[in-house]
Amino acid sequence: MTGEVSLYGIYIPSLLLMALLALMLSRGLSWLLARAGFYRLVWHPALFDLAMFIVVLGALCRFLTL
Repeated sequence: MTGEVSLYGIYIPSLLLMALLALMLSRGLSWLLARAGFYRLVWHPALFDLAMFIVVLGALCRFLTL
């Protein structure tokens, strides 16, 4: 996998694209967890959301760079 992706001559780091995808996925997962009432069990929702974003980003980096 290359380090950049060319979009109409503009080079964008692939990590940035994966981070945007991870942000969308973690927001959707956060919405689902909020609808299920999971956040009542979480001590600090903002820290949980940050940790969930990092886990999703790590998983994307691991599986998209194979």
